[in-house]
Amino acid sequence: MIRKLYGMLFLGAGIMHFVQERAFISIIPKSWPFKRFMVQASGVIEVVYGVLLLMNKGTRFVKGTLPAFLIAVFPANINMALKPSKLGKMPLPKWVTWGRLPLQWVLIKGVKKI
Repeated sequence: MIRKLYGMLFLGAGIMHFVQERAFISIIPKSWPFKRFMVQASGVIEVVYGVLLLMNKGTRFVKGTLPAFLIAVFPANINMALKPSKLGKMPLPKWVTWGRLPLQWVLIKGVKKI
């Protein structure tokens, strides 16, 4: 059950990197180069994680690499919490952007149960 939940979560999030590319670019810290590439690469990685988990393939790979991936994208989540953020044209409430930060650690801990 958890594997499927993670699979749907990461597949959906990965697809959103391409559907809402500008929104994802906007949460990357300004000083970082290659923002579009980072959004696209992380989107592909999330799609791959999602597909692998939903197909029940490569679970060992996902369990071994997903925590590092979640840590790598954490600065963008912090940046999103620190500055006003939008999902498309809709502003996100601060409680959403700040509440997302501890969720990252919950996801990392939950990887063991996949």
